[in-house]
Amino acid sequence: MNTIYAGLDIAKHNLQLHLAGRFHDLPNTPAGYQRLIKLLSCKSDVQVVCEATGGYERGVVAALHQAGIAVSVLNPALVRHFARAQGQRAKTDRLDAAVLSAYGQALKPKPTPARSAIQQQLAELIRRRGQLLDILIMQRQQAKQLSLPSLRRQARSLVRRLERDLERIDTQLQQLRQSRTCGTALDERAKKLEAITGVGAITALSVLAELPELGTLNRRQAAALAGLAPHPRQSGQWQGRRSIGGGRPRVRQALYMAALVAARANPILRAFYQRLRAAGKPSKLALTAVMRKLVVLMNHVLKYPNFVLAN
Repeated sequence: MNTIYAGLDIAKHNLQLHLAGRFHDLPNTPAGYQRLIKLLSCKSDVQVVCEATGGYERGVVAALHQAGIAVSVLNPALVRHFARAQGQRAKTDRLDAAVLSAYGQALKPKPTPARSAIQQQLAELIRRRGQLLDILIMQRQQAKQLSLPSLRRQARSLVRRLERDLERIDTQLQQLRQSRTCGTALDERAKKLEAITGVGAITALSVLAELPELGTLNRRQAAALAGLAPHPRQSGQWQGRRSIGGGRPRVRQALYMAALVAARANPILRAFYQRLRAAGKPSKLALTAVMRKLVVLMNHVLKYPNFVLAN
């Protein structure tokens, strides 16, 4: 049977569904999810196509997974490029839903697998930790510029509060690793990554949270999903500089500090980094190459249980 691709444009308060040539306006609420599932259940072999919207999609995607309906969550940039390739420059909720249907029909994207409850908790804790850390760094910098004693006290109080909140999240992450509900899988996977010199507990958990596919990929897929695969740029005799892009930026953020440490403390990666620098490569390019080596190594360690590290 031919798959019917239903485009679903997701906003904070509304869902716009394009199904078999018809539009349906639904609220982005549990009641709206039930109406959506009822509409989709009237069709056999249907697959929903939507975009990642910074969190507004999580509720409806979880409801679709629970109902057993296939759903593909796409990078919005890819959908926008597809729309422009069709000559579609206007942008409304209805147009976006129709474009998503056409994208599915033309390119047949793979369904996005459902995340387990443990994966969802881990991702939420890691992302919140990153948000708090960004705020803490900003507050520490701003506090140095304050001259009024009352404002300095206020700033110090806020910094202490943020530090306590970070400690609580770190405790929750440790408890999640050791909880019986997730067995030993999370803790074992994290320990395998921590065995790589340069990879700490937070880096390991961050990569596992943002790249749950790790351990099931080949080396090219691992680098591409992390946004660390170099893309060639050439035309005729012209050769441009290769550059990275796309992928998941949070994975790159997690790998950056690990790469800095590995380039100094990991014997194999240090030799690799120094060899690139000796060949005249800029430090930033060499460090990016170390990040790419790290994510490929992480994938390999999880994919092959008997693999022995030599770092």
